[in-house]
Amino acid sequence: MQQQQGEEAGGCQLSGVVSELGPPALLTLEDLERLDEEGDSSSTADGPENDMEQDRLLHYWQSVGRGHRVDVPHDMAEPIQQLTRNNHPQQREHVPFTLIQRKEKHGELLYEKRQYGKAKWACITMKEEQYEQSICLGFMKLMKYICEQNSSGLYLGLTIPIVTIVHTNEYRSEITRSVTVAYYLPEQLQGQPPQPSDPNIVIEEWPPTIVYSRSFQGVINEMSIMREINLLEELLESPELCLEDTFIIAGYTNPAAVVRHNEIWFLQRP
Repeated sequence: MQQQQGEEAGGCQLSGVVSELGPPALLTLEDLERLDEEGDSSSTADGPENDMEQDRLLHYWQSVGRGHRVDVPHDMAEPIQQLTRNNHPQQREHVPFTLIQRKEKHGELLYEKRQYGKAKWACITMKEEQYEQSICLGFMKLMKYICEQNSSGLYLGLTIPIVTIVHTNEYRSEITRSVTVAYYLPEQLQGQPPQPSDPNIVIEEWPPTIVYSRSFQGVINEMSIMREINLLEELLESPELCLEDTFIIAGYTNPAAVVRHNEIWFLQRP
């Protein structure tokens, strides 16, 4: 079996900002990196310059959040700034997995069967009216945890992908409002994860899991999730081996890119 890692990935699923180039775009970590490069401030800026940088980044996020009825509070200014300053793609740690099988047809990859090891994740469950609202608000809370609001008081570093756990109703006709957003703890923190300052964030140890993963492109919402669940179920030889109502969404590459890489994961029963 071959040891694999996920492809390069982007960032927050906040979307709705109208760009000068046309339709609404998604706010990504790459966008924040570009914003930081365009500004005059540096990582050593302090005083008035530091405040101006925070305000500039916060206002950008707030304009994005309004497009999806998501309020970005003022206390996000510092985490947004820190995430921007530390946004170096080469330093993002990937969630490791072992590739077991690749199922192809006529040269097209249909899905992969992977083994993920036991690992600790920081998780928060949201129950907003819309899926996109839940993942935006959940990711902002995880950002605070990553950006020093933890028992170590340190910046923890980005890992990819940030995953969301979704559940379907008993008829598997739609997803429920309960959405869990999860952040994989970097390898060096797996032994003793810093404890979150936010009591709503919990550290969970996920057991070793076999995952059936299929890539798909485009924006992630309730309709696209159900479409991809139904499609992968049709492709699997034995879908009954997997959980019937619990699935994971993983986002890779820059969501603002023309070609976006997302994945739907089916979880094999223990």
